[in-house]
Amino acid sequence: MDNTTGLRENKKLRTRHRLAATALELFLERGFDAVSVADVAAAAEVSKPTLFRYFPSKEDLVLDRFADHQDEAARVVRDRPAGQGPVAAVHAHFLEALDRRDPITGLCDHPSVLSFQRLVYSTASLESRLALYTAREVELLAAVLEAESATPLTARLAALHLVAVRHELGRENWRRIDSGQGADQAFPAAVADADAAFGMLSGGLDQVLPIATA
Repeated sequence: MDNTTGLRENKKLRTRHRLAATALELFLERGFDAVSVADVAAAAEVSKPTLFRYFPSKEDLVLDRFADHQDEAARVVRDRPAGQGPVAAVHAHFLEALDRRDPITGLCDHPSVLSFQRLVYSTASLESRLALYTAREVELLAAVLEAESATPLTARLAALHLVAVRHELGRENWRRIDSGQGADQAFPAAVADADAAFGMLSGGLDQVLPIATA
């Protein structure tokens, strides 16, 4: 990549971040439904066509940050150590993320994170759009499992279960934080829930999914 190309890509990335940050600020201030795409474009000092070149929909202005996590489960399973099954790999990764208070687990009480999650979970169109991101997450994980010799149906069913558990645990943790618990206070229950949820899967999925080899 030459310097010109690199500078151009950096400029695009900065513009993308500015658009998303501007949109989120407006949505949190006024409510998602009360802010139009034109409002966001005007506040960010770009045209509507320019905004749509970066974000296909109004919802994507909020949910784009989830794109960074769409390949997370797939990567964790693909890169797991020898002797470990997919369920154990995703379970261990989720516990590590809980320990870091990673926002993706729902166990984060930073005010900005809590406001963001409240916006997502209280807006029907965002919830609906989020399903597309989840579907991509399932697709990527299923491809990894299938590449390891799981049948297409087994791979997809396993991916659906694993992704659903991650998301539902995150939602439950958010409910705890939203109800007034601190992240440290909620941590033991979050760990217990994760152990129970992945434990339900391990008894069945570990019998049909491959164990990693050296």
